[in-house]
Amino acid sequence: MKTIEERIDALEKRNKRVELDKTWESSLERRLAILIMTYVIIGIFLILIGNSNPWINAIVPSIGFTLSTLTLRWLKQIWINAQLKD
Repeated sequence: MKTIEERIDALEKRNKRVELDKTWESSLERRLAILIMTYVIIGIFLILIGNSNPWINAIVPSIGFTLSTLTLRWLKQIWINAQLKD
């Protein structure tokens, strides 16, 4: 059986991991990684299907996908408030 101190330590470690996970979700590094990976993957796909300007044509979908992954804070807050009313 774990002691109270061991349980508290485990909870503090878990809370730190959760905080870091939340920080990662809104970090600039994550956004840039998504943008770059999406751009490269779309560029390669466009090359494979014979697109004449793959790297230029990969810009718009990459930016669009990156924007779709961003948290819309105001919309999230409206949703949270609506859930709390229930």
